[in-house]
Parts: sequence; C-alpha cells; structure tokens
Amino acid sequence: MPRRTTVMLDEDVYEKLVKESLRRYGTARAISRVLNELLRESLRGRENLIRLIYSEKIARTTAEEFESFRRELSKRLER
Repeated sequence: MPRRTTVMLDEDVYEKLVKESLRRYGTARAISRVLNELLRESLRGRENLIRLIYSEKIARTTAEEFESFRRELSKRLER
C-alpha cells in the first residue's frame, strides 16, 4: 500500500528526477514512481553487497598474503 511522505530534495536532484521521469514516462508527474524505482535498485545492490560480505568464504588468505597482493596490484595500477 503506497504511503505519502514529504521528501526535501536539493534543486539539482529534483531536476534530475524530473528529467528521468520525462524520459521514462513522458511526464513529470511520475517522479514518485521514478524515485521508488531508483531507491529499490539502490537498496537491492546494497543488500547483495552485504550478503556477499557476510557469506561463507571459499578462499582463505593471511593478512601478509593480502598485503603482498595489494602492493602488487597498486604497482600495476600506477603504470
């Protein structure tokens, strides 16, 4: 069941929502729909990340191995 609420948006965020609403639905009156869709996508991504972080790990490494890997990767990215 939809709920009404007031959200205070910065002007630039509001403008982007209006543009996205026009692009997706051809009207600025669909801002709530666009905002709901964007929030769902964002929250779903966060849930997936949290699930990944706390899931059973299939590889094991020591702090020393990780630090060595991190240094090597950093050198590669500097090139």
